[in-house]
Amino acid sequence: METLKGKDDNTMTPELHIGAMVENEFRRQGRQVKWLAQSLGCNRSNVYGIFRRKNIDVFTLIELSDILQHNFIADILPMVEKHKQEENR
Repeated sequence: METLKGKDDNTMTPELHIGAMVENEFRRQGRQVKWLAQSLGCNRSNVYGIFRRKNIDVFTLIELSDILQHNFIADILPMVEKHKQEENR
């Protein structure tokens, strides 16, 4: 799982692995890797690489959200907010 770094120290809070979130939604939909690769205009190994990434740039995440018809940004925001609140304690 991805971790979010505290601003005052090096402690990490396990919270988020964006590639895993994308893969979970992709699998939930019963899609094939070939379909996602074609939709992204890449090869299958690139898709598996996306699934392994803890962080994904926002433009790729928006593209994945559009292709899979799932708002990953909306999934991530509550986790970021929770981390901010814990950080301010």
